[in-house]
Amino acid sequence: MIEISSKPISPESIVNRIKTSGSGCVAVYVGLIRDNSHGKRVASVEYTDPRGTAKAGLEKIAGEIRRQWQVEGIAICHRIGKLEVGDINFLVAVASAHRQEGFAAAQYAVDRFKELMPTRRRRHTAT
Repeated sequence: MIEISSKPISPESIVNRIKTSGSGCVAVYVGLIRDNSHGKRVASVEYTDPRGTAKAGLEKIAGEIRRQWQVEGIAICHRIGKLEVGDINFLVAVASAHRQEGFAAAQYAVDRFKELMPTRRRRHTAT
């Protein structure tokens, strides 16, 4: 499941969609908008996909994971639009038979996302 959406991300709904009867764990990473960045107060963050390539970037990451780890299911979801402090902006969920594969694959997905950063981010500071 790969998703770029302006709608709120529901971790429970995503976990229920990717787990299988063979899943022994679902490792989940939930990224949030925090209230500060580099010593400045953050009011909101806006994510855009001006080139329309964000979904392809997430699909690339999912493909790399499937080639490297044995996973039952994978979800990589990124929210675009204007997000407020505390909103979920990114979620990775990996269902696997064993926790080691799930955690390793989830961490890889987060690290690769940060490396590729398929969307444009603009922070709005508080006054």
